[in-house]
Amino acid sequence: MSNKKKVIVFGGIGQLGQCLSKLTTSGNLQGFVFLDEFEGNILDLKVLKALFLKESPDFVINCAAYTAVDKAEDEPELCGKINSTGAGNLARLCAEFQATLIHISTDFVFEGEVPVLLKETDVAQPISVYGKTKLQGELEIASHLEAHYILRTSWLYSEFAGNFVKTMLKLGAEREELRIIVDQVGTPTYGVDLAAVILKLISMDHKTAYGTYHYSNEGLCSWYDFAKAIFEISETEVRVHPIPTSAYPTKARRPAFSVMDKTKIKTTFNLEIPYWRDSLVKCIHAIK
Repeated sequence: MSNKKKVIVFGGIGQLGQCLSKLTTSGNLQGFVFLDEFEGNILDLKVLKALFLKESPDFVINCAAYTAVDKAEDEPELCGKINSTGAGNLARLCAEFQATLIHISTDFVFEGEVPVLLKETDVAQPISVYGKTKLQGELEIASHLEAHYILRTSWLYSEFAGNFVKTMLKLGAEREELRIIVDQVGTPTYGVDLAAVILKLISMDHKTAYGTYHYSNEGLCSWYDFAKAIFEISETEVRVHPIPTSAYPTKARRPAFSVMDKTKIKTTFNLEIPYWRDSLVKCIHAIK
């Protein structure tokens, strides 16, 4: 990738930010500025304007988000500010400074009631505050900025920050048995794989391909299958029992089936996407 491009990463010390940092460090890529939520406060227009003036970025990656899905039901205003207003702020500044925005969104923009592969053109009908605010963020970006990529992803995990894989490894070490939901189906996505795709978008700088794309690893599973795979690969002895969603009530509703169709991103950018379980093996080795 050309070292001439200047890239600002908002949410730079979160899970995906750390995955990007890992790849830029190992690939010796220059020009990346990773900002935490204070240095890169996407709700503070004064701070943002000063940053854009100082860095004059070619690309902006927005990994900053309110992602506590259940807590969002109690904090809809804050969730909306971060996921929608913040995204709009970045889009307007990218338009002003002629930068391209890469924004991370979610499978939670879909209702997920029908077991069919979800395409980018399918109607988004979120069923949670989190999903609604992420969809509002997408609409904010599209209305203010042509030069954008929105990447919807799902079930993100990595060796960094808190996530399902690390939680299962911790619980598996502490308990003899666990009960895990079996009737929510989706695709785990290894954050390092997603980060590699983001870097590919930047290196290709494909100005005719702006828009919304779906990216997760290949294949599908339930949370129960995902947990079973984590314990098998990590050689953790724990009994796992499948339970229905109804046995584990949460504040926010989640899509029952949110497996995304990746045809568009694969054909546009000539991608080969790894199978979810193969990437899980890499992650567990990295953790251990």
